[in-house]
Amino acid sequence: MAQWEKVKSLPPQSLSELYPAEFPMEVRYYLARWIEDQPWEKFNVDDPSQEPQALQILEQIISFLQGIAQHNVNVVERLRLQHIGTKMSEFQSQPLLLVKTVQNILRKERDLLSQMAVTSHQNPPQPCPPASSPHGTGVPGREDGPQDLTVLIMKITKIREELHLLKSEMLKVQESELPEQVKKTQIHKMEFSGQAGSLKRIQMLQEAIHGLDHYQVHQLHKIQTWRRDQHLATIGGPLNEDLGPLQTWCEHLLGINMKLREEVLLAVQDCIGAEIIRECQERLDVLLQTLIQSSLIVDKQPPQVVKTHSKFSTSVRLLLGEKMAPGRPVHLKAQIITEVQARNLVQMGAMPSENVGELVSNTAVMEHNAANKSTCAIFRNMCIKKIKRADRRGSESVTEEKFAIHFSGDVALMGCELPCKVQTLSFPIVVIVHGSQDINAMATIIWDCAFSDFDRVPFVVPDRVPWKEMCITLDKKFMSEVQTQRGLDAYNHHFLAQKIFNKPEYKDDFSNMLVSWSQFNKEMLSGRTFTFWQWFDGVMELSKKHLRNYWSDGLISGFIGKQHLHVILQECPNGTFLLRFSDSEIGGITIAYVAQSENGGRRVQNIQPFSKKDLEIRCLGDRIRDIEAITVLYPNFLKNEVFKKYYTDEQKMEGRGYIGVSIRTKVEDPTAHPPLDPQQEIALAPSLSPYPPDNVYPPEAPPPQPDPSIFYPGNCTKQLPIVHFSQQPPYQNDTGGAFVPYSGPFTDPEGNSIFSPANTTPSPGPSLHDMDLEFPMLDPDMYGVPPVAMTTIGSPLDQTKTNSASKF
Repeated sequence: MAQWEKVKSLPPQSLSELYPAEFPMEVRYYLARWIEDQPWEKFNVDDPSQEPQALQILEQIISFLQGIAQHNVNVVERLRLQHIGTKMSEFQSQPLLLVKTVQNILRKERDLLSQMAVTSHQNPPQPCPPASSPHGTGVPGREDGPQDLTVLIMKITKIREELHLLKSEMLKVQESELPEQVKKTQIHKMEFSGQAGSLKRIQMLQEAIHGLDHYQVHQLHKIQTWRRDQHLATIGGPLNEDLGPLQTWCEHLLGINMKLREEVLLAVQDCIGAEIIRECQERLDVLLQTLIQSSLIVDKQPPQVVKTHSKFSTSVRLLLGEKMAPGRPVHLKAQIITEVQARNLVQMGAMPSENVGELVSNTAVMEHNAANKSTCAIFRNMCIKKIKRADRRGSESVTEEKFAIHFSGDVALMGCELPCKVQTLSFPIVVIVHGSQDINAMATIIWDCAFSDFDRVPFVVPDRVPWKEMCITLDKKFMSEVQTQRGLDAYNHHFLAQKIFNKPEYKDDFSNMLVSWSQFNKEMLSGRTFTFWQWFDGVMELSKKHLRNYWSDGLISGFIGKQHLHVILQECPNGTFLLRFSDSEIGGITIAYVAQSENGGRRVQNIQPFSKKDLEIRCLGDRIRDIEAITVLYPNFLKNEVFKKYYTDEQKMEGRGYIGVSIRTKVEDPTAHPPLDPQQEIALAPSLSPYPPDNVYPPEAPPPQPDPSIFYPGNCTKQLPIVHFSQQPPYQNDTGGAFVPYSGPFTDPEGNSIFSPANTTPSPGPSLHDMDLEFPMLDPDMYGVPPVAMTTIGSPLDQTKTNSASKF
């Protein structure tokens, strides 16, 4: 009968195609065990000598059908079985045809079961439900399970009523004045029908309980699938937060369980199959306990990284809340437990006894919301005041230690005599004491969410995972965190793999390589002071706050290595640029562009990365507008066309009595001589007078005229930024830095004196803020003119307004 148990669960359409008109499905149903026990395959349908054995089997089938029809109290079924028995008599002229028919039916059943098994193996149930149904079962033809069982219970009730009616008829016959022999005959027939009816009643009860078990398994699977989706939502997975369909299923199954319990109790009163009925009762008790226990879920998880003394909230929902007994409120208690305690709770049912932390506001009452028909216990203002940590192994840090919040209470439902104890666990949480631990703690949570098994032992995770799975995780997390529909492409994935595996020259596929937890967030990246996750998290933080729209519009290339950068830009014209995330700093974006080299060729330059702080001062779009050296976004988009919507209007100070100022991004010419550091500037800075002194040039000789051939192109003089010094030495600049007087003289390459700052005492005169100083712009390489440190006042050259150096 094992084969029939599998076959009858097939879709109705498939079942109807298996059985021909001459051998209807009712024969297979009523004689399932007997049919499977017969040696059908030993028959040779082409051997006429085997007709007697085939005829004997046919007669047994007809006899069985007639007996079942006689004992069936349902008139419709009795007539149907009698008709089938008559139809089967047609095989008497050719009994081997019956054998051939049954052989074909059994073979088709086996083939169909095999195909279903292969299909199930090739297409296992997915963690996410089908798009067409928010909470699909994954099993065809099973959505109407509760309704099917309701129909079956109605049949059981009808049989019970017919049996009671039969007993009443027996009493009437016994009290009638019919002849004694007639009475005995009628009573005997009624007793026989009653026994058959009772047997049928028990069989249908068993079938209904088996069906309830089957559908409840599906329901629990759907709840587990929802919990898994809720877990994956941490890394950006989809989650349908509507628990209404799951609650409807739970309520249907609870109602069916209650009805079956009533029928079982009535069967006990009727003294029908005491042993079988007791087994039915025990099975229903287990199903009820499991259903109530599974209906308690954490619908709003606590933060998975919790800082001590910080308040947070969470919510626990009972999917059977509308069936709670009135006047008996449910109180839930929360307790923080360790990973070991969670494992003992799941595997052995051992309730946690030792408190490992002090949890404030850890009790709540289940409250019903009539608007959305939900019953929840909301824990507000929870707080972990202190935590007791376990002994750590090896290099394990506090940010790798996982805890959970355990919720428990007693639930009393309508129709249940005793309250049922319920409990559930939150997802793993990491408890930290300082904000600096947040990023590393989140790495633990990400690894746990992404790579834990569907039904694991708390809170076991693998130490190594395939890189292709890591790519999926990073992609989902990036899109979720940045709130964008544009994910990472294959080039981004390849560069990330090169970085985490420290293989910058590796060009092949990384998909099947295993990446470890240590590589993810314990080991420092090569040549860096941070881990892979810390760097990746910094990129997400920068993108979320300042680069979301740029990324979504495809204006940022993102994760790309310098080698790949040179390959794609080497043939591009000067001014071509792209935006990429810095691989040397946490949370930085840099501009790589093609510029002219000193020998007239092309080279790729990388501008110092812009951090989150930089982009808070001036947005990326305006910075790109400021830089004149970049003109075309790779591959061939004009800068001002694709970035113009990100340009902002300058704020004006009109009407407030102030002179307007502005901030601009300035990129130094990479071919120019590098500036001196501040110490060199101070050491070489001469003292200056706001007016040219009288003894700069000897009175008997005019000052030498600069040779135009050694001047820079353009005017022979250059207006320098305004500088200001105090009136008495040591001279102070505007930022308070002291200048060391310079004794000169300035000389040309042949040693001839050009001029000397002999008078170092400033002459009285107007404020230097109102004046510009002009000096001959001599070629520093020819004349060896030392730099002068000065402070820019109101100059728009750079946003920083710090000391700058010029040569004169």
